[in-house]
Amino acid sequence: MKLTKKQQTWKNLDTDKVYALADAIEALREYTSKKFDETLEIAIRLGIDVTKADQNIRGMLSLPNGTGKSVRVAVFTENSADEAKQAGADVVGGAELIDSVAAGNINFDRVIATPDMMPKMSKIARVLGPKGLMPNPKLGTVTNNVAEAVKTAKAGQIEYRAEKKGIIHAGIGKMSFATDKLVENAIALIDQLKKVKPASSKGQYILGISVATTQGPGLKVDAK
Repeated sequence: MKLTKKQQTWKNLDTDKVYALADAIEALREYTSKKFDETLEIAIRLGIDVTKADQNIRGMLSLPNGTGKSVRVAVFTENSADEAKQAGADVVGGAELIDSVAAGNINFDRVIATPDMMPKMSKIARVLGPKGLMPNPKLGTVTNNVAEAVKTAKAGQIEYRAEKKGIIHAGIGKMSFATDKLVENAIALIDQLKKVKPASSKGQYILGISVATTQGPGLKVDAK
């Protein structure tokens, strides 16, 4: 079978091997783009059944070394606008911002809202929900302390969520980061997932781990 151009580029990389995490990152460095700073993506397959409510893992985590990504934060509030702006929010508003989003204007990556705004935001739930942007009290994105929430989002907080087959996907930093910094971020996520292991999940919990760059191949990582 004829190899694609990308497969030709990666043909000297052993994608069947199980690597130590740091070794996998180093191996991927040789295949990163010279045109832009790629993200290191991690996929962690968990021994859970996401169809069961108590095993549908979801949460937020501040990575120790951030993500290297610039995050645009929108805050929906009527009474804490100045506080949100001073904390670094990119978009701030109340009813007028809701109307703007309803009209299709979405120029942000994370949404924070004060509790009093949530009933009004039902108008745009179908717009924000499918994009994973709807504020959620369990994730700390519905809060009266908007300054702290904005600063945390800007500092490199990620959301983790179990997808089909119990797989967690997350970007854990840029390939310009030192390898030890990327390893620290990966371990922070793995440790967090261990902390939130559902009591009803039996047997082996972490079934597999792999890492890949934005445009690169995936490499298996020793889950131990």
